[in-house]
Amino acid sequence: MYPCSSTTLERPLLQEQLAVRYQVMKAKWQNFLPSAVRMQLNGTDSELVAAVGYFNQRQALVQQQAHNLRDEIRDRVTFLELQAQILFERVTFDEKELQEAIRIINKDVPRTNRDLSYYQGEGSGNLLILRDILITYAAFHPEVSYAQGMNDLCSRFLEVMDCEVDSFWSFSCYMEKFAKDFREDGLHRKIELEAALLKELDPQLHLHLVTDNLECFTFCHRWLLLGFQREFEHSDALRLFEILSCDHLELISQQVDRARYQERLAQKFCTDTECESEMQAVNTDFTFELFICAAILLDNRDTLLQCQDDVQLIQFTSSLQGTLDLNSTLKKAECHFFNYCKRCAWDSMNCRCRAHNSKGEDFLYQLRSLFVLR
Repeated sequence: MYPCSSTTLERPLLQEQLAVRYQVMKAKWQNFLPSAVRMQLNGTDSELVAAVGYFNQRQALVQQQAHNLRDEIRDRVTFLELQAQILFERVTFDEKELQEAIRIINKDVPRTNRDLSYYQGEGSGNLLILRDILITYAAFHPEVSYAQGMNDLCSRFLEVMDCEVDSFWSFSCYMEKFAKDFREDGLHRKIELEAALLKELDPQLHLHLVTDNLECFTFCHRWLLLGFQREFEHSDALRLFEILSCDHLELISQQVDRARYQERLAQKFCTDTECESEMQAVNTDFTFELFICAAILLDNRDTLLQCQDDVQLIQFTSSLQGTLDLNSTLKKAECHFFNYCKRCAWDSMNCRCRAHNSKGEDFLYQLRSLFVLR
């Protein structure tokens, strides 16, 4: 949530500014829909009823702490509030759409993993904090709003950071990259990419699973959307979420971008046909999470080849929940990732060598230049 260029001295001031902005944003939708400030309960969920009580106590404590601020701090906060109010003054809400988002959030929040100690006992009040974060996000991001599954993603930030403000801004930054996965065409795009990658890695298994509209791959969409949350033990799932979020093994990383820039410089000496063939050598949409998914599929290849319908595929998916070993899966996914990159590099090298050999250029020179670029 902090700019990469920020310093240690700047970050406390940035956090103070972000905290005030969040409170102003939350107050804006609460004033717009006063009836949505408190979660409506039917009384059958005693734990949730208790959670509301814990939440109200916590809110009263926060308000008391704000009232006890020193004068100089209060003046600074007042100035930041004025800035935030001006910043969000022109933001308007669609009442119908926001109410619909809140309706879905009210259903999903109680379904968040309540087996976690973070949401048990007095910690159950954290469910209401999660609700406020999700509603605030939906209100100020109408192009995304809220979709089922976002509660599980946001819950990870809240559990680890244990801070409402930090969790909101971290979740918002995360969604800048992954919000497209929750849009209408997100499901098809993810499935299409996974099918294309599996076709590269194992054409036979791909042929067995694929249909004309890729319906058979919908069983692994939840893995991709939620970062394999239920397939690994919880602490391992959090670790994997961090690995996938850091873009270390990605075909879109900064190091790869620099290599492609050098390659584009070299391609000015190529013909249009050669350039086109090399640019298509690597599919940069194959993110590392797709290789994780492929590793799981390939590791269960025999079982999948025996599946004959969607029911059996769903049963297979359910059987994996909480059973996978993260270290083993990561090792296999990395292996598939590097093999894919090596194969693409080899195909590109063959293409280059054929082209340059026809011009009488030295093979070893071209080989050396290829690995420098890669």
